[in-house]
Amino acid sequence: MTVDFTPSTALSAAPTPAELPAAIDALRRKKNAVILAHYYQEPEVQDIADFIGDSLELSRKAANTDADVIVFCGVHFMAETAKILSPQKTVLLPDLEAGCSLADDCPADAFAAFRAEHPDHFVVSYINCSAAVKAQSDLICTSSNAVDLVRQLPADRPILFAPDRNLGRWVQDQSGRELTLWPGRCIVHETFSEEALLKLQLKHPDAEVIAHPECIQPLLDLADFIGSTSKLLNYAETSNSNTFIVLTEPGIIHQMQRRLPHKEFLDVPGTDGCSCNACPYMRLNTLEKLWHCLSTGAPAIEMDETMRQRALKPIEAMLAMSR
Repeated sequence: MTVDFTPSTALSAAPTPAELPAAIDALRRKKNAVILAHYYQEPEVQDIADFIGDSLELSRKAANTDADVIVFCGVHFMAETAKILSPQKTVLLPDLEAGCSLADDCPADAFAAFRAEHPDHFVVSYINCSAAVKAQSDLICTSSNAVDLVRQLPADRPILFAPDRNLGRWVQDQSGRELTLWPGRCIVHETFSEEALLKLQLKHPDAEVIAHPECIQPLLDLADFIGSTSKLLNYAETSNSNTFIVLTEPGIIHQMQRRLPHKEFLDVPGTDGCSCNACPYMRLNTLEKLWHCLSTGAPAIEMDETMRQRALKPIEAMLAMSR
């Protein structure tokens, strides 16, 4: 189906903030679109989405719908993943500048040179990387399944893990496998202050610390539970604790509070008490930009088909090993 993105006269000017939710909903129906929002989006973006979750989970859900258009309120590599899994669909990203420090830390040409230095290594890449890096990988993983996948690999095969060094160290520790690590990092998860965390623990001695494995090791050492964003949410639901100190991007707290209004969730400030634990790239997406991309059909993710197929192969390998 060809989707008509010619703006109507009624949509030639942006709606007022109060009108945006209804205008977006009208466009969603008109374009047969599905709206995805990562847990790290602003609350108002999460609230208007059809699906909320982690990046791969969202792309898989969208692929299984009959939608003609996917609007991914997240960052660039996430929209790329949606296009890899749904090449027949139009995939829109509300702000094309919504990148990722972790993906940017691993340029495809530099990664190719690094791989060439380790020609015998099996390449496992975290999904938080570009399509061009995925295309150079043998296996893609998520923070939810990385440990299990690495444990399944042949014991005599050396492994190169990219791009997150902190996640890689944690996977190495949990799996018992030695990994050659690409030195990438997430600017959000590396800005949490250990001092601020300790102060929060003193103030809330009964709180549990829950952390994403992209955090630095000293913070993980202080955590009661470590897991992916969705696993942190699930843990908070099953734990007997009523207070949690959350070591990941604070956007997830919106969903935690919605599901568990009787529990308390505390975010940890960055160094110097700053609020830099909020991802600046995730927050580029707004309701107005969401309305605009649905109205105009831009910016859309385009991908060379050869590249797409090469990037799809290690994702399919991951899905096969996860069954």
